Amino acid sequence: PMDRLWRSGIVKSATNGPVWLGCTNLAGDGQADLEYHGGPNKAVLAYSAEHYSVWRDELELADLPYGAFGENFTVAGLTEQNVCIGDTFSVGAAQVQVSQPRKPCWKLARRWKIHNLTVRVQESGRTGWYFRVLSEGQVRAGDTLILVQRPCPQWTVARANTLMHHRAEDLEAAAELAACPYLSDSWKKTLSARVAKGIAVDDNLRLIGPNEPESQPR
Repeated sequence: PMDRLWRSGIVKSATNGPVWLGCTNLAGDGQADLEYHGGPNKAVLAYSAEHYSVWRDELELADLPYGAFGENFTVAGLTEQNVCIGDTFSVGAAQVQVSQPRKPCWKLARRWKIHNLTVRVQESGRTGWYFRVLSEGQVRAGDTLILVQRPCPQWTVARANTLMHHRAEDLEAAAELAACPYLSDSWKKTLSARVAKGIAVDDNLRLIGPNEPESQPR
């Protein structure tokens, strides 16, 4: 299954010089499946450079390059523990805002042909997060992300991840996060449905997708 033909924008490479950051993506970037990827709330995927040494050891891939997790921005000094929903940063001539944690999908495992990689990323909490773009502008490698506003310090990306994936019973917290005006519409919808039904909806099929062997007729 890992050798089947597939289409994705997950394979990234470094760029030099200025790049235009628009409201839905960086110039030259794109998403193959616009039903689940891309759009204003997922314009930029950020991933912490701090995680790479851990992954290189765990995956025994000493040359795992930045961009390996499909991110647009590999960022130093920021992790899920110290970035919050609604955090607004200036970067280059643009301004971006944290909209949601990333929910990794099967394409990450396909990218590296490591069957359980997507599950491991979700379970570890080292998921990365998405930015929406508040002001378009030129950005370039080496730009500093400068925190401009932090309206929801109680909702770190790490806490939101824990609630989504490991605390399905905490409906009060789910309702609180769903009411956050800075959270993406897709996360609001999922959490609101959890509160309404009193139980989490299982969306873990995205972790495996078509990476499983096709069932054989008996």
